[in-house]
Amino acid sequence: GQLVESGGGLVQPGGSLRLSCAASGFTFSRFTMSWYRQAPGKERELVASISRAGGDTNYADSVKGRFTISRDDAKNTVYLQMNSLKPEDTAVYYCKRESLGWISAYWGQGTQVTVSS
Repeated sequence: GQLVESGGGLVQPGGSLRLSCAASGFTFSRFTMSWYRQAPGKERELVASISRAGGDTNYADSVKGRFTISRDDAKNTVYLQMNSLKPEDTAVYYCKRESLGWISAYWGQGTQVTVSS
């Protein structure tokens, strides 16, 4: 499988970005998909996850009400809409295919998000 993130960049505080993660090489619709982030000197943390068919979503407390995770199974893509961005949102954001039975989890290569004036 392959996961390719895009949409990162530099944005001012209060701005918005939409991250995309294009999947290939596996049956995307079967898997829960997640976004994680890792800031310099900090551990990687879960930002948001979405179950297969999008029935359930989960968010870190720090992003609730500002970020929205969604998926388009027809396009094999998961998105992270990020609004009201804060400097503390600065991190490398990673897309992750969660494990399913014997099928292991898989990570994308990451995309940098920098929130700064």
